[in-house]
Amino acid sequence: MPINSFLQSLTENILRNPDTLISRKDALALTRFSGDDILGLLACAHKITAENLPEGIFTCAIINAKSGLCSQDCAFCAQSAHHKTDIRTYPLLNKNDITEQAMAMAEAGATYFSMVTSGERLTDHEIDVICAATSEIKRKTSLTACGSLGLLTPAQAKRLKTSGMTNYHHNLETAESFFPSICTTHTYAENIKTLKAAASSGMHACSGGIIGLGESWEQRVELAFTLKELGVHRIPINFLHPIPGTWLEHQPPLSPMDALKAIALFRFIHPKTDITICGGREHTLKDYQSWIFMAGANGVMIGNYLTTQGRDMDMDMAMIDTWQRLRR
Repeated sequence: MPINSFLQSLTENILRNPDTLISRKDALALTRFSGDDILGLLACAHKITAENLPEGIFTCAIINAKSGLCSQDCAFCAQSAHHKTDIRTYPLLNKNDITEQAMAMAEAGATYFSMVTSGERLTDHEIDVICAATSEIKRKTSLTACGSLGLLTPAQAKRLKTSGMTNYHHNLETAESFFPSICTTHTYAENIKTLKAAASSGMHACSGGIIGLGESWEQRVELAFTLKELGVHRIPINFLHPIPGTWLEHQPPLSPMDALKAIALFRFIHPKTDITICGGREHTLKDYQSWIFMAGANGVMIGNYLTTQGRDMDMDMAMIDTWQRLRR
């Protein structure tokens, strides 16, 4: 399959110097690829990944440690109190329940484990519970402990870091120009402030978004460049899985090729950053899930998500094993 000259030149430039940021004009040009050119884009994204990141695929798992009744009005979220969904709601789980789930996911093959909570932010008492669970997870497993706990103060970030938390995840969700269409109860600036507090504490800041909320390709590029400016350590990419009862329940899904093109776009803008494929991949990619690695991803979330079922973990581990054997 021939690679068009623009794509070949852009790829070679990145391979020569992956610290050089491609222009927004070039990034937008990639979004206009169609047909066979998309296959060339995926092949080049894989080459960039192979040259800049370790060979292995890492795996993340999460626990919905506090569910529902969230005051925020994020248009996609089943846990928002502004929507009418049939999810389970419950307060923050205790330390033992969180630790037991972490141990089960470590046994299943996860390398990262994130405690995720609903709501704008946690109270200081709830942060105490998360810190205790983090310490126990570090003592009993080899997992890298992560948190996704909403907005953070610098003092809370320091406490989490001291307890043993390595990564703090807080998605920007979408481009700043599109964010008011998705959420009105907190600001984009507050999201960025939380990421900076996490990074200042010594934790790695992990942030990405959801593709397919109704944003344009230009806004996907905008999000990718914002994450570049923030210097995030890892980028989780989700795809919208419309939940009945949310404001986006009737949003049409992306095509598998557009989803893969979005992954490749982020790889071209972030040649050396981990990219994890998370929620919505089963719904959006269907039979093309194994193509995420060709498109530039080097990590995948396994197990269930917050309010939706994930794919069978044995199938995901087999998919990873097959891909890694192909590369040897």
